[in-house]
Amino acid sequence: MTQPPMLVSPLLAAVPGVRHGFFTRRGGVSSGLYDSLNVGIGSGDDPAAVAENRRRAAAVFDTPPEALVTCYQIHSATVRVADGPWREGRPQGDGVVTARPGVLCGALAADCAPILIADGEAKVVAAVHAGWRGALEGVIAAAVAAAVALGAAPERMAAAIGPCIGPASYEVGEDFLDKFLADSPDHARFFAPGRTVDKRHFDLPAFVLARLGQAGVASREWIGHDTCAEADNFFSNRRAFHRGEADYGRLLSLIVLDG
Repeated sequence: MTQPPMLVSPLLAAVPGVRHGFFTRRGGVSSGLYDSLNVGIGSGDDPAAVAENRRRAAAVFDTPPEALVTCYQIHSATVRVADGPWREGRPQGDGVVTARPGVLCGALAADCAPILIADGEAKVVAAVHAGWRGALEGVIAAAVAAAVALGAAPERMAAAIGPCIGPASYEVGEDFLDKFLADSPDHARFFAPGRTVDKRHFDLPAFVLARLGQAGVASREWIGHDTCAEADNFFSNRRAFHRGEADYGRLLSLIVLDG
């Protein structure tokens, strides 16, 4: 069996003692809307297929599937620290941080921004799910703070945003814009005119990069790829909505400390 393909960040690839990857939708066993590497436990996919897809992803990092820790994601600013596999199911939250080698921290997404963070010197890594709400409400700062509590330092961190919805695909209404302007008038720079006067295009990756910078992370990048526009390679919530599809698969991004 060939391994499922994944994308990597040059910044994170240069961090010693850390392995990571942003998986595409390819290389799994799911079918139909979930073709093929759907890892969403909460999706309507066959649970056995989802379990096999997660096993395949974990195997790329030479870890058993139980070492793969992801949260029950709720678009929050809640971040969890993992000292090992979850003991009682997935906790609610949108970030996982660890200083334990072999714990495979994961974030699921299907347009939201997956963020992988590493401090190679402190040996601390994190995986974060940042939709617009979580990014606005502070999940990125919370993840950085949780990593600092484990001995990391923002100035040593490298952070990479994986494939997510790009600004050309992310058209929103004025009520969406108002939420950001209420937080800070400076957020207007992340919006561009839409197709009509009451619409805007929102630049999620740029906003997440800015939030990482505000948290003190100087070494950061978006590896590119618009999940909504690239149907052959990525799942997308927005694309599924536009097509009238009942559900969609979830992508997986992983990071782990070598033992």
